[in-house]
Amino acid sequence: MAAAVDAAPGWEATPAGDRAACLDRAADLLEGAGPELMALCVREAGKTIDDALAEVREAVDFCRYYAARARADFAGPLEMPGPTGESNQLTLRGRGVFACIGPWNFPLAIFCGEVTAALAAGNAVIAKPAEQTPLIAARAVDLFHEAGIPPGALNLLPGDGTVGAALVTDPRVNGVAFTGSVETARAINQALAGRTGPIVPLIAETGGQNAMIVDSTALPEQVVSDAVTSAFRSAGQRCSALRVLFVQKDIAGRITEMLAGAMAELRVGDPGQLSTDVGPVIDDDALRMLEDHARRMEREGRLLYRVPLDEEACAHGTFFAPCAFEIDRLDRLEREVFGPVLHVIAFNGDRLDAVIDGINAIGYGLTLGIHSRVDGFARRIHQRLRVGNTYVNRNMIGAVVGVQPFGGEGLSGTGPKAGGPRYLHRFATERTLTVNTAAAGGNAALLSLEEDDAP
Repeated sequence: MAAAVDAAPGWEATPAGDRAACLDRAADLLEGAGPELMALCVREAGKTIDDALAEVREAVDFCRYYAARARADFAGPLEMPGPTGESNQLTLRGRGVFACIGPWNFPLAIFCGEVTAALAAGNAVIAKPAEQTPLIAARAVDLFHEAGIPPGALNLLPGDGTVGAALVTDPRVNGVAFTGSVETARAINQALAGRTGPIVPLIAETGGQNAMIVDSTALPEQVVSDAVTSAFRSAGQRCSALRVLFVQKDIAGRITEMLAGAMAELRVGDPGQLSTDVGPVIDDDALRMLEDHARRMEREGRLLYRVPLDEEACAHGTFFAPCAFEIDRLDRLEREVFGPVLHVIAFNGDRLDAVIDGINAIGYGLTLGIHSRVDGFARRIHQRLRVGNTYVNRNMIGAVVGVQPFGGEGLSGTGPKAGGPRYLHRFATERTLTVNTAAAGGNAALLSLEEDDAP
């Protein structure tokens, strides 16, 4: 902490273009170390090879995008309108020391996204990775230092929840960026509120009880393909993953039959094999939670399909069989189930408003999928549901930096959206400068007017 406090003024005084150049170099280094980083993601986080590749690409995208935003928004003051004889400028400056607490499910991409945003805005950073994935974070930090970011400006602090709790209660922390569970975000918020001294920002991105709503005009093959991808890719361990599939009753039977057939093609096993579709869940605690939930769903719902596990392929590791259950109502789900479990609810076409009201009532608002060939149906849902990212007639995961800014509302986060044009602003403080130029003997700007421009 002392090292970060000492380094913060110098890093904030570094021109935004120079900070951006460091991030661009970091992007090149991340790309160059791509195979090594992918291997770490497979071995430490249980990611499949294609997910590991996407992870590296997204980390690179964050570096380049936030470098570009730093050049656009932090390189110089914004001239504001004002009366003749007065100059008004608005500038963005770093806040000081930011604590960036990353998740295990995107241990490279989101970790790098939080860190690069804070650095681009001129803050020193203490980066605390998830306790399950410190090796990935350590390698990324090495590459950032190699790219020219001073060690004091970027500090790695591995550890468990006790380390994070001590970090956010330290009065020298001027802001916190966090990605993880709602419960932990609440604890951080309460810890920050209990501190004396300045009120500091919390940027939190949490989970979601994410739904996909399908009407009778939707193309079943596309629905099933997108549902399987959204629910089971990354072993369902994405905050954007599909949790609840609402299907109009007219086509529910056909959809569930096709869903079972598509799930039968999934292969669970070693994430280092190209043939694997679904790897392990992150740890024993996650596995126990999923097994407990599946047993409850077997009592309260109807099992539609469970992917068989190959005993040899899954002999070593925390593997959970992806499964789908039919349930009668949304409130059977007491909280987000973070893993490869899909819940299917059939609804009558004239009960769409009740479905929308039920989704809004649970308080989450991260991602939403809509499948319909009726534009008015999609517009009606989009206008009424309080959700951060809505996807129509496609899967609902894999938001692209700078294309689909990502983040929710309500229980799903504070905003602003990561990978969007306003994200860096939350890491900064705004300052204005007003100068009475007439006090120097007049408005010098008027002397440069052409004759045709003169009043």
